[in-house]
Formats: sequence, structure tokens, C-alpha cells
Amino acid sequence: MPQAIGLAEQVRPEKAAWKNYVAWLSAILVAALFLLAGIWKMTDPIEAAARLAQAKVPGFLSEFAAVSFGIAETFCAILILTPRYRKIGAWLIGLMLVAFMLWVGFFYEALQGKECSCFPWLKRAVGPGFFVGDGLMLACAVGAGWWAKWNTDWKKPAMLLAVLSIFAVSNYAYAVSKQTGAVAPESVQLVDGTPLALRDGRHLIYFFDPQCMHCFHAAQAMSKLDFTGTSVLAIPTEVKQFAGQFLKDTGFSAKVSNESEKLKKVFPFGDPPFLVLVENGRQKAAINKFEEPAFTKQLIDSGFATVNK
Repeated sequence: MPQAIGLAEQVRPEKAAWKNYVAWLSAILVAALFLLAGIWKMTDPIEAAARLAQAKVPGFLSEFAAVSFGIAETFCAILILTPRYRKIGAWLIGLMLVAFMLWVGFFYEALQGKECSCFPWLKRAVGPGFFVGDGLMLACAVGAGWWAKWNTDWKKPAMLLAVLSIFAVSNYAYAVSKQTGAVAPESVQLVDGTPLALRDGRHLIYFFDPQCMHCFHAAQAMSKLDFTGTSVLAIPTEVKQFAGQFLKDTGFSAKVSNESEKLKKVFPFGDPPFLVLVENGRQKAAINKFEEPAFTKQLIDSGFATVNK
């Protein structure tokens, strides 16, 4: 009998160690992705909001959603890496993953083949593989929290949440302040070799990728507007040789310049489409959400365009 007890005592630590390895590996894997996603949304909320709008989040909610999701993802990632709070972190991450999969499933027909807009630098098209990937993340969340214990001490998590909220909201306010006032370059060179002065009058500068369907639809929407009194400039960011065909296919009339890098230094952004409104050399507004009819209404309200009669 004493020998049996001794063997049992040797087995228990081995089982505990095995569970601990699985929990830590699962927690690190899912936390790395959620930290990446959360910190990106908090540090670049305007770009994140544009991605969320493309994922069918209503435009008027996209910036609030970007800031909120950034806080939540970072908060949960830190919790799941902390053994004392791993259980609640795993539960919250699991709920977010399920909610996101339900959202994409509901809009699957409209989003199929498009980027899921979840993580920066990680390109994931919406399709069957998307659900496999999120299912694996959900399995990691379960593996991380399965053997963890509940902790009802909320003082430290509440303090962490407050700090993250202050950081995210402050950074959002700073990002919004940068959307106006930038001074445009004196001029850019058009593809036909002539210079175009940008320090006088009104200029609409449209950054686009000829391969991007969001860019295509935005250009189609603008083709229905009248830009009398506004100089319209199209800036391809990729495959610049297809810019002319893109404008022809969309019906969007614009001058073309290939000086995308020069302009991006002054008007920084992530992925196109991106639109800058410049008046007398200064940025008046930046637009990175192209949901209709809000997009065309914003252009008309700005005075840079009118309804095409």
C-alpha cells in the first residue's frame, strides 16, 4: 500500500506538468495574436476603423468599435497570460471569437473572398479557411483556460482596463487631430510629365489600388458626382500601369500621378482606398470609410463636390 501511494504521488506531478505545458502554450499562441490585433487597433484606430467598415460594421460605429475592440483584445490577451486571471481571459477571448465567427457567417456572402480585417500584416481572406483558423484559436483559448481556476479579485484587472482605456482614447484623439492641417507638397508631376500645383484651390487626392474592389466601388460612387471647381487627382499605390484602365472601368474622371510615396509622407495611411481633401495647400479632411450613402454625402457637405445633374 505505501508503494502504491508513492507511485500515485509521482504520477500527479507529471499530470500537473503536462496540463501546465498545454495551458501555457495555448495561452501564448492566442495571446500573441490578440495582442497584435489589439495594439494595432489602439495605435492606429483610424485605419482599423476603415477595415472594420469594410467588414460591414456601420461607418458611424466603426471608430468606436476599433477603439473598443483594441482595448478588449489587449486586455484579454494580458489576462490569459496571467495564471491568476487565465480563466476569465480564456472565456472572454472565446466569446469574442464566437461572436466574430457569427458576424462573418451572417455576412458571409458579401465578405467571401475579402480580407477579414482582423489582424494587421496577416492577410486572411474570408472563406472556409477563416473558420478553421478561428476554430483553432478557440481551441487554444479552451486549452489555456480549461484547468485554470476562477479568481474573483477584480481590482487589478479593473486598473489594467482603466489604463488601457486611457491610452486608447488618448491615442484616438491624437489620430483624429492629425487628419487636418497637413501642408501639401507644392506640386506633383502627372503621368504626362506636366506639374500640378497643390497649394492653390481645392484638390481631391484619391489613393487607390487598381486591384482593390473597395477602391473600385469608391471610384464608381465618385464618378456620379460633379467636381466642378475641384481638381481631382488619382494616385495608384500598386500596379500603377493599370491606373488608366481602372479609371476607364469605373467611369471616374481624374488626373493621374505616380508620386504616391511623396504624398504618403505628408498624408500617411495604411491600405487604400484613402481620400484627402486639400484646400489652398492644407488638408481639410481625410476619408477612409466609403460606405454609401454616407460617403457621397460627406463629399457633398464638404463643398468639394455636388450632385451630378
